[in-house]
Amino acid sequence: ALWPAAAMEVHTSKEVDAVNGTNLRLKCTFSSSSPISQHLSVTWNFQPEDLSSHEPVFYYLKEPYKLSAGRFKERITWDGNIERNDVSIIIWNLQPTDNGTFTCQVKNPPDVDGTIGEVRLRVVQKVHFSEIHFLAVAIGSACVLMIIVVIVVIICRHHRNKAQEKRIEVADTEP
Repeated sequence: ALWPAAAMEVHTSKEVDAVNGTNLRLKCTFSSSSPISQHLSVTWNFQPEDLSSHEPVFYYLKEPYKLSAGRFKERITWDGNIERNDVSIIIWNLQPTDNGTFTCQVKNPPDVDGTIGEVRLRVVQKVHFSEIHFLAVAIGSACVLMIIVVIVVIICRHHRNKAQEKRIEVADTEP
């Protein structure tokens, strides 16, 4: 007989931009083929842009464990909810040195193999003009342009009707 393969799936955003000095919630959710175990563990790691070695960021096993050293010491807070399959964290006071890739790995014995969530973080000085902003401006501009066209048409018809009424009055007053 064939046993169904355990399948752990971890979901994160692919890329995130955040402003220097702000706080960011790195969202990570999971789905498991097994019920949530008391031995469920979550490991967050970080690899800087220069591709130097991975650094531990955060660990969870029955409870959150903070780092005792490293660049993220005192800057990471657990913001997950295991019952809701959420293993997110918050990074406080983002810095340019936080640019890199964060990985989120969840193990839920016996379901320990599967995808690892990866999110690339770019810390920027200010938020870039995104496609959503561009789309909002384009739609807003199109709406404003349509309103202006409708107003111009109404004004032109009004003036044309007034001119026609004057011609009728002048024609009626002539002997």
